[in-house]
Amino acid sequence: MKMIPGNPNVRREVDCRRREWYSNAWMPRKIRQLVSDLERAGFALSPGGKGSHRKFRHLRFAGAVILSGRDGDDAHHYQEKQIRNAIREVTK
Repeated sequence: MKMIPGNPNVRREVDCRRREWYSNAWMPRKIRQLVSDLERAGFALSPGGKGSHRKFRHLRFAGAVILSGRDGDDAHHYQEKQIRNAIREVTK
């Protein structure tokens, strides 16, 4: 963990998963951050999905990763875990 400069009365730390700690509450990551993680790992947006659902595919990943939500929405814990596991499987 590294410390972020700022107000010394507010504890601010960032860990390796990029979750941020502000005044005793975890701030969830945004959907746009998950999308950028997928794109950096080589996933591509493929046709399909309804509404705010997006489908990402990778040549070395069996199936597809479906991600719901708009870019500014907070990601749910299960979405973060799904993305983390998909990237881990691709980078083996």
